[in-house]
Amino acid sequence: MLEIPIYNVSGEEGDRIEVDEALFGGRIHKEVLRQAVLTYEANQRVGTAKAKTRKEVAGSGQKPWPQKGTGNARAGSRQSPIWVGGGITHGPAPRDYSKKMNKKARRKALGSALLGKMRDGEVKVVENLELPQPKTRAMATILENLGVPRTFLIVVDDYDEVLWRCTRNIPGSAMMTVQELNAYQVLRPREVIFTKAAFDSLLERAEKITARTEESAEPVKAAEEGE
Repeated sequence: MLEIPIYNVSGEEGDRIEVDEALFGGRIHKEVLRQAVLTYEANQRVGTAKAKTRKEVAGSGQKPWPQKGTGNARAGSRQSPIWVGGGITHGPAPRDYSKKMNKKARRKALGSALLGKMRDGEVKVVENLELPQPKTRAMATILENLGVPRTFLIVVDDYDEVLWRCTRNIPGSAMMTVQELNAYQVLRPREVIFTKAAFDSLLERAEKITARTEESAEPVKAAEEGE
């Protein structure tokens, strides 16, 4: 069992939440995490790099000079790759870099990322993340009270426009709802800050997924025991 401290906006530690590691897979699956990071980064690539081949370079098809008699090397086209301004041989062409990852693997990667952060003490829960006034300075003060480093992710239960506007100008900041969480966004910052409501929602979702997994595994186990 892991114990996650709950803080108030003044940085004072209160109660602790006990978290069963089995809800997040019980262990860290490094290979699945690697695949999740590679998939996320590959899906960010645009893939629009393009170089013109000799047939796409503008220009006439006239032979630059006669084949013989000039003393120059033979040349048949101004679009030749060996000429300045000519086409590019084997240059980049538009392509799709995107990769796919099935839902089960994505969940396993997210669970491993969260479990690793919890074990390293890089997950904090704030009881009620309400600002005394809608200013970036107020949010910076709360982060300073919590001892948050330069990069952090704030996870909320529901989108809060005021909280987002007061956080986005802080360098190294990121914010998303608990439904949008993925392994890459959890691993990227140094610390992950949950609101109490968001963390409760995360645990509730993890418990439901674990229960469904166990239910689906029971018939298979019963069949194996019958054999």
